[in-house]
Amino acid sequence: MKLSQFKFKLPEEKIALYPPLHRDEARMMVLHRTTGKIEHKLFKQILDYYDEHDVFVFNDTKVFPARLYGLKEKTGARIEVFLLRELNPELRLWDVLVDPARKIRIGNKLFFGDDGSIMAEVIDNTTSRGRTLRFLYDGPHDEFKRQLYALGEAPLPKFIKRPTEPEDMERFQTIYARNEGAVTAPASGLHFSRELMKRMEIKGIDFAFLTMHCGLGTFRSTDVEDLTKHKMDSEQMFVEKECCDIVNRGIDGGHKIVAVGTTVQRAMETAVGADNRLKEFEGWTNKFIFPPYQFHIANAMVVNFQLPYSTLLMLTAAYGGYENVMNAYKVALKEDYKFGPYGDAMLIVD
Repeated sequence: MKLSQFKFKLPEEKIALYPPLHRDEARMMVLHRTTGKIEHKLFKQILDYYDEHDVFVFNDTKVFPARLYGLKEKTGARIEVFLLRELNPELRLWDVLVDPARKIRIGNKLFFGDDGSIMAEVIDNTTSRGRTLRFLYDGPHDEFKRQLYALGEAPLPKFIKRPTEPEDMERFQTIYARNEGAVTAPASGLHFSRELMKRMEIKGIDFAFLTMHCGLGTFRSTDVEDLTKHKMDSEQMFVEKECCDIVNRGIDGGHKIVAVGTTVQRAMETAVGADNRLKEFEGWTNKFIFPPYQFHIANAMVVNFQLPYSTLLMLTAAYGGYENVMNAYKVALKEDYKFGPYGDAMLIVD
């Protein structure tokens, strides 16, 4: 497959700027991958497709307020700092992106907050845009992190073209998020409301949780025509015994296994054993899935409508079938489905 095969025209107005008022009332296209048949539903109707002991696998990573704005010493230039990951809690070292990158050099100091009470020094250039910052703060680590996060805002992707609002930290978080470490939400999970999950529980549907900390690579553009040459950013993931037990019991019982999102698919395909069962895993993955690809565990997937050229679209096409998915996207554009993390959902079933 070539990059150009994932090109389509996405008008800006098709990208959702806000989520639906009620999480589970987004629209949901149902794509039957064996026949290519398409149905149009509301997300809360997903319950109609599943029965007792079918398994939904969720990514319980938690987004932190990763986007901050600081002022550069002497010039007072406003610099966007995007926190990627904490490298060393004791030394207050963080891996970050800065914008505009050309203005920042090793040794530069940045001041954060109205009173400039948090200061950071650039101690390393790791890439053209990446930096390592050392925050200079004397108090306890918990207090430092609280203050740092209080300065941050929800890390919405840049293609959501509006100012970030305080409410976005809640909107851009799944209701079951618990393990902090993501700089973007596992968007397919945003459609699940407490009410819907309660109804699923009453119906006897089983829930399994793994953790993959979604990084900025989720939205990074692919710039090589030959997809075999594309390198995914590594993301940290954890698959624990309880998750494996629930999934494998579902497989053994002949039940449906639903991957909620592309991160869950990548995590399960990273942690699958030779016997096509889920194994415990702790580490990093840079697995890149694009057509053709043989999936081993999930027999259904919930996914949002993705942007052109994105690795998320490529994984979706690998799962649903290239022709099926690209046709479904044409229908989605015609029927005014909304794209992006705040947009509508697609359920791909056999």
